[in-house]
Formats: sequence, structure tokens, C-alpha cells
Amino acid sequence: MNDASRRYTTASQKGSVGSVASCYSLASCIGAAAATGAAGLYLGTRINSEDKNKQIVSDPADPYLGSEVGALKAPAVIPNTDYENEPKPAYYSDTSRPMHERMEQFVLDLQDRLVTALEYLEPSKKFFRDRWEREDGKGYGISCVMQDGQVFEKAGVNVSVIEGTLTAGQLKSMRDRNPQTAKKLEAGVEYDFRVAGVSVVVHPRNPYAPTAHKNYRRFEVFKKNDKDAGPVMAWFGGGADLTPAYLFEDDVQYFHQTLKHACDAHDPAYYPRFKAWCDGYFTNIHRGETRGLGGIFFDDLEDKSPEELFHFAYDSGSSFIRAYVPIVARRMTMPYSLRERNWQLIRRGHYAEFNLVYDRGTKFGLMTPGARIESILMSLPLTARWEYMNKPEPGSPEEKLLKAVRTTTEWAK
Repeated sequence: MNDASRRYTTASQKGSVGSVASCYSLASCIGAAAATGAAGLYLGTRINSEDKNKQIVSDPADPYLGSEVGALKAPAVIPNTDYENEPKPAYYSDTSRPMHERMEQFVLDLQDRLVTALEYLEPSKKFFRDRWEREDGKGYGISCVMQDGQVFEKAGVNVSVIEGTLTAGQLKSMRDRNPQTAKKLEAGVEYDFRVAGVSVVVHPRNPYAPTAHKNYRRFEVFKKNDKDAGPVMAWFGGGADLTPAYLFEDDVQYFHQTLKHACDAHDPAYYPRFKAWCDGYFTNIHRGETRGLGGIFFDDLEDKSPEELFHFAYDSGSSFIRAYVPIVARRMTMPYSLRERNWQLIRRGHYAEFNLVYDRGTKFGLMTPGARIESILMSLPLTARWEYMNKPEPGSPEEKLLKAVRTTTEWAK
């Protein structure tokens, strides 16, 4: 069955990419490893060389390697995916409340809805909810994190509502990236900020289920100690993107088409503009490739009224649940072997490189006095791998993915 013939159901998808399933079964990998005396290398088995009886001690590095898929069952229905027909919450249209309060309610609500949808797929774990407050009293956050599940190796859905004073480095970064910002922020003047945002990163265990990221926020800037005068400037930022280790074209098309649908409801120019922005932003320049296969990304968005932009943020942020969670449900039961697992870890290494070297959100967080480092670095995968001079075989599914991240493709119609 080719990619174009697939349709989005949550039915179990048995099989693999290309010819990998027939050529690289888990059993054949283990058998090959045992035949060459390398079983311990692949499965974490230790042989105690000092034991005269040569007792083998089992210590699996990954207890779920391929074994979890037989027990998993994708749900027939996933909650919170029908954002267009579900009743809108009161904060959606309550113009009597300040926009920063409504944004705070939105990110908390979106966090709850996404956590519920992800937990619907995971049979072995629930999210750990960690509420924290800044030591200086200037804000709080709720970090929802899941680790070592059968479906999700690591997933984080974090909310932060904080304020503070912009450092010189932060002001320089803001001026450098946007000429309009540079005009509004006077030289020699100190500024405070207030932000409410939700940040999401999901790393599934199955190599065929893609990693995904989402972030939505509203940022306000005030002259220092003059919040009553109102913000000097305020904008929305955010987006969502998909990072697969293996390319299923219909997955990527579905993801992009769902985001485009949400964008088109507010401005037909948004999707092509934000898709190009995403492709340019999420790039590992040192490798000449994008982090993944894109989505949408925007920042400093203030081209419409705050009310219009808030509704856009609500719809596009909510569309992520529909765009991403059904893909995981479809792929989480596919059999895989050590070959696919190792490739997944290599791609996660590239993911970590972008987050630590280029990501503005990570840099801003680390530059903020009193920042909560655990929540900022939540986006990093639980495990990753760097191999010296790794080069996929010509014509392999791994090479197909590399070609995709080294070119630009228009995925949505």
C-alpha cells in the first residue's frame, strides 16, 4: 500500500517502512548479534568475565524495545480533537477581562486538553504535574511531564506565566531580530516584560511515530515600573512542527493540511507565510538540514487586533491535538528493530543540537534571572545518540528522510 492510499484511522498498522520489516526483524537482529558474540552490545546484556560459571546477567538498556507494540491498542476515538465544534470557553469572547488574563486561561486550558489526549494513548503512565513558583514571586508555572512510558518515552506540556525585567542581552536579541521592535524600544531605557505561554515537546518511543513540538505565547513589554501605563508593545508568537525519524508522506501532509485549515479560517496568507518562516527558523545551519519537516512558526505577530490574534492563537493552538495525536495513534503499534531505534536516537541528537544552539526560546529562558532550568530543558529527549560519520545506505528509508530534511517541500494543498 503506497503512502497516498493511506487514510487517517487509528487502526493498528502492522508492518514497516519499505522493506525494513522483512529484512530487519527484531529476531534477526538478535540472532545476528548472538552469532557474532555482540548480543550484550545491542541489548545491554553483561557477561561477568570473572564468574567461572560465566553467568549471564540480563540488564536490558531499553526494556520496551519492540516488545510493547503487541500489547498496545490504539483508541477508536481521541478526545479534544474537534476544537471547531466543541463549545468555546468563556474566556474566548470575554472582552471585559485583560488580554493577559485570557491568554493565561487559554494556555492552562490547552495544557489540560492536550494532556488528556496524550494520556488516552498511554496505558502505563500518567503525567506528573509539577507546579512551581519563582523565588522572586514574579510568576509561576505548571510542568506536566511523562517519562518512560510504553507509548511516550518523554513528553512535556509546560505552562509558564512570568514577569520580570529584560536583560541587556534579551533587549539586544529582540532589537536585532525585528526592526520594528528596535524602533519602539528606546536606547538607554529599562523595560519589564510579562508573558504567558505553553510549550510542548513529545518524543514517542516507537521510531515510526514522529516527535512534535508546539509553543504558543503572548508577550508584553512595559517601561520599567510603569505597568499601569499599558504595554509599549505586545505580540503573539508560536507554532507547531513535526520531526519524524522515518518519512510517511501522508502523515506530513495530514499534519500540514490540518494546520493550514486552522490558519485559513483567519487569514489565507498565514499558512504559506508561517510555513516558510518555520522552514527557515528550524534549521540546523551547521548540518545544512531542517530539524524536521516543518509546520508553522510566527513571532512578533501584531498585524491584526489583539482580539483577532487571540482567536487565531486559540484555533491554531487547539488544532495541534487534531494534527498530531492521531498520527501517534496510527504509528505506535508498528513493529521495529534496533536498526530503527538507533536511527531514531541519531535524529534526536540532531534535534537536541538545534534546541541548544539556535532556539530563541531556550536562549531567552536561560538568560532570564531566576529561570527554572528543568522546565526550560524539558524539550530535550530522554535518550539520544551521536555516531561518528553516520551515513545511511543509498535507497534506504533513512536516506529518504535525510533527503526530505535537505529540501523544501510544499506539503499542504
